[in-house]
Amino acid sequence: MRTDGSNDAVGKEVLAVRPDGVAGQYMGFGAMLKRWRKAAGLIQPTAARALGISVRTYRNIERGATPRFTRAQCDSLAEVLGLDQEERHALLLHNVGTYLRAPAEGRQEVPSALRLLMDGQMPSPTYLSDRNWNILAYNQAMAELWPWVMEPRANLIRWALTTAEGRATYHDWHKHATVFARMLRFALTTHGDDTDLQELIEDVRKNPDVQHIWESDDDLVEHRDGHVFLATVPTLGWRTIEIVSHVAYPAVMPDCKFVVMTWVEAKAESDSKRDALGGVRNAWVHETHNTPQERDRAQERIAEAERRRAADVHTARLVVETADEAAAQAGQGAIPLPALSRHVASDCQLTLSPSRRNVVWAVEEAPGEWGVTQVSPATVIARVPRILSAEARAEMKMVIGIALPAPREAAASRVKQLLGELDEEQRLLCEIQEELAQNGAVSGLQGVSEQV
Repeated sequence: MRTDGSNDAVGKEVLAVRPDGVAGQYMGFGAMLKRWRKAAGLIQPTAARALGISVRTYRNIERGATPRFTRAQCDSLAEVLGLDQEERHALLLHNVGTYLRAPAEGRQEVPSALRLLMDGQMPSPTYLSDRNWNILAYNQAMAELWPWVMEPRANLIRWALTTAEGRATYHDWHKHATVFARMLRFALTTHGDDTDLQELIEDVRKNPDVQHIWESDDDLVEHRDGHVFLATVPTLGWRTIEIVSHVAYPAVMPDCKFVVMTWVEAKAESDSKRDALGGVRNAWVHETHNTPQERDRAQERIAEAERRRAADVHTARLVVETADEAAAQAGQGAIPLPALSRHVASDCQLTLSPSRRNVVWAVEEAPGEWGVTQVSPATVIARVPRILSAEARAEMKMVIGIALPAPREAAASRVKQLLGELDEEQRLLCEIQEELAQNGAVSGLQGVSEQV
């Protein structure tokens, strides 16, 4: 809003300026509207016609009556008065309560300042999504813990509701699915004509469980700010961590969600029934699996990410123009991993960096724009399917080799430990397979489905 020749962000009121140039008392919307009209050189009947109201009603508004114009009325009035962008925002804020900026066409450009803020949240996983939950940007921690964000057209709700990994990640998935469905229904009330949103809803409703939720629940939820939940993370060896989700709306991209996930430490045993924010721990689940050992592992993972970030300035996510520039981030002796790249996604390029003992994960996000993230070998190992071609197997051996300790004896000891863990896992799976074949149920689980 211009009050003294400059643009200042305003809400429902602005400072009036007396003829002597001294700032005076606050003026309300009516006085602000009168100033706009006079600046445009219009009379009251013209403004009243733009709003579709009587001159008397309009005159009362300028005298102090409180209106609530619709968005259509705001658009019409802004056009007649020739309001600039800040003035249009002030008009909308007072009457509709939101900026209601038109969404950007195509992929949105993420400002460098916002990327800097995102990287500054390390080691907390952080991402930016548009109004339809399409992932626009993310930091190193997010990429390492949930590599799916690096895939083309990554979308939070589509991943959570339609993939096996998403379903395994959230404890009590049906409760989370209900909240996501409510968020989609809320989005329908704000931009239901968006074809991307319609496609997303159509995709998730192909899941019979989601379809049932959609038909049986009609509540609305705007966001999940401050939500505390348990997640089982594949890249942490399927350990369980407790997370607080923080949701903010950047002023430069008000349609988008800036989400930071804080890993919280365990409460004292005497207060084990309370979560990190003092509420009833995981109130929607009867039993948690957040054991002390799992929490210790999560804290170790945070410390590891912080040490890596302090030791290597290249951990921040980059955007380059070509695939060759992306591969060059792997440094001297870089080894392309084309077969593993194909297993991840068609627009993905993985490059092994022996000097840094990590992998450069690049995704073509748009023509001439490659998003580059340096991830640990464990991230690739957790993401790539276990059934591989001969070429992919050879590449995977190199990735696993980089993940092992450098000294030969330490590497051999680690391999022996991993083989023992995998052998035990295979024995358990074989036992379960045999029990399913003989009894149709896993021992100890009979009747659990009826109890839950």
